[in-house]
Amino acid sequence: MKKIINFGEEVTGYDIPVLNEREIRAAAGILFLFMFIAILTVIFNQDFLLLKYAVVIFLSDILIRVFVNPKYAPTLIIGRLIVRNQTPEYVGARQKKFAWKIGIILAGTMFILINIMNTYSAITGLICFVCLIFLFFESAFGICLGCKFYPLFFKQKAQYCPGEICDVKSRQEIQKTHWTQVLIVFGFFAFIFITIVLFNDFFLQQPTDLFNPGQTLPTN
Repeated sequence: MKKIINFGEEVTGYDIPVLNEREIRAAAGILFLFMFIAILTVIFNQDFLLLKYAVVIFLSDILIRVFVNPKYAPTLIIGRLIVRNQTPEYVGARQKKFAWKIGIILAGTMFILINIMNTYSAITGLICFVCLIFLFFESAFGICLGCKFYPLFFKQKAQYCPGEICDVKSRQEIQKTHWTQVLIVFGFFAFIFITIVLFNDFFLQQPTDLFNPGQTLPTN
């Protein structure tokens, strides 16, 4: 029973239970895509059905992670299959468990408000936005936002963080950003703004069929 109900895995060379950050990021990407599509369906079609299923899936998956075992969570299993040929990147299990408990609070609140009470409000919209931000940062950048709160509640220092961010160290040369690169970023945003100002009316025009120039897409 202990092998089934467990959190983290024992890996040679690590003195605490760890998880594979690569499969966690993959699972976060899967959940982000599903939640994002469900939220877009609500925004554009006022249809909450897909979101209700997404909330059930999200909550069920994260409950399995925390209270049973992460390696039995469906999205983490899928993530493991996707990245099975990649070298594992081990991270401490403790801070991940704390972060996922935050996820349970968010998903549980969503489940009560949307699935049980069948309501929507600014609260559910805000929670959806927070969940998307958490999932996006995890999948795109490998940054666990929930883990950032771990030191506020536990005196014990988090170990084996993604990218070794728990360890204070100087940046390597390849990680440093020159002021010219920062100017390029600002210049790029300026370019986008100018493009919108100059071409917005032109881009708003409905496209025509390449093979039938007189035919355009129907508008609602």
